[in-house]
Amino acid sequence: MDPLAIIRKKISETGSDLKRLAKDIHDSPEIGYQENKACAWQIELLKKHGFEVETPCAGMPTAYLARKGKGKPAVLFPAEYDALPEIGHACGHNLIAPASIGAGIALAECIQRLSLQGTVIVAGTPAEEGGGGKLKFISAKKFDDAQLAVMGHPDFTDATWNGFLAVARYDVTFFGKASHAAAAPEEGINALDAVVLLFQGLNAWRQHIPEDSRIHGIVTEGGVAPNIVPERAACRFFLRASNMKTFMKMEDRFRDAVKGASLMTGARAKINKTKDSYKAGLVIEALNDEYLKIAAEMGMAPSKIAKLGRGSSDFGDLSQTMPGIHYYFKAVNDETHIHMREFAEKSALPFALESMLKAAETSARIGLKFISDKEFRRSVGDEFEKKRQNDEI
Repeated sequence: MDPLAIIRKKISETGSDLKRLAKDIHDSPEIGYQENKACAWQIELLKKHGFEVETPCAGMPTAYLARKGKGKPAVLFPAEYDALPEIGHACGHNLIAPASIGAGIALAECIQRLSLQGTVIVAGTPAEEGGGGKLKFISAKKFDDAQLAVMGHPDFTDATWNGFLAVARYDVTFFGKASHAAAAPEEGINALDAVVLLFQGLNAWRQHIPEDSRIHGIVTEGGVAPNIVPERAACRFFLRASNMKTFMKMEDRFRDAVKGASLMTGARAKINKTKDSYKAGLVIEALNDEYLKIAAEMGMAPSKIAKLGRGSSDFGDLSQTMPGIHYYFKAVNDETHIHMREFAEKSALPFALESMLKAAETSARIGLKFISDKEFRRSVGDEFEKKRQNDEI
């Protein structure tokens, strides 16, 4: 039996269900940790195809872990399905979930028909857009038996994965002392001055950070009236870097800058690092090369992107626990970018739905290569371990 024929036939058979799932999720957008409908629809489809499903999972009501097969190797297909606030599925997560489910169903069928040893795992990971659902799976050790993670993400082109920036989100609050700004300014401690000095210090620091690093922030609280010395002021900053070594240095420097603003003004500082900070992505070139080969065989013209990606995702954390690939598939027939309202409008059109089915086949074939080719597994694993040992993460 031809394994590729098995995969294609199964995706064709389930295509109408996968397209309906994509459209249903698109038409009922739910933000992170509120994806009740999307989660239920996916579980129903996976159970229909013989997957054993654990839900809720990792302490999340809108998460699930579906399995089929036996033993190792185990391939994980993460499903994302949370929408962006106000603009819906402008990141195309309505396509990611059915693509991953379609890949899982097709690969499981192939394993069964060819009597291969291996396990297919489809994980419903909520709240990628700032909630960090995958981090909770990792913390709960739900992915410990998987050796590979494969996911396709919608975009305006077919392309390899070029990594993610690590991101940390900080809320900083300064506490001063209120006083009349005209009658007794000397009695006050201006918390807003501390915020302003922090911005000035970070702006001066920008010229000395690596080109692929980022610092960006906003003022979230600046006082209540001009004639009252602000006793409380706050700001929020994101720090991003391409690798964890640089990232940790940036975090130390950021904390020093906060301390400096506090010392200069006398305002007490409180720093809160939010829980949904993400690590940098670890790119495995052996997986990118296999993706390019498969995509070309399917008649696509993927590009190999050399420039580091500037976005961030909890898939970055996942890619540091096991080898992973987060390739991109062309879901719109122009250069509409993700996180635009136009992308949301186009992510349920026929072109996007057909592209989603191609992504399901692509992911299934990458998974099949990993399960059936021992030498490929070794090369992927060796590259992963080498990059970890070289502190590239």
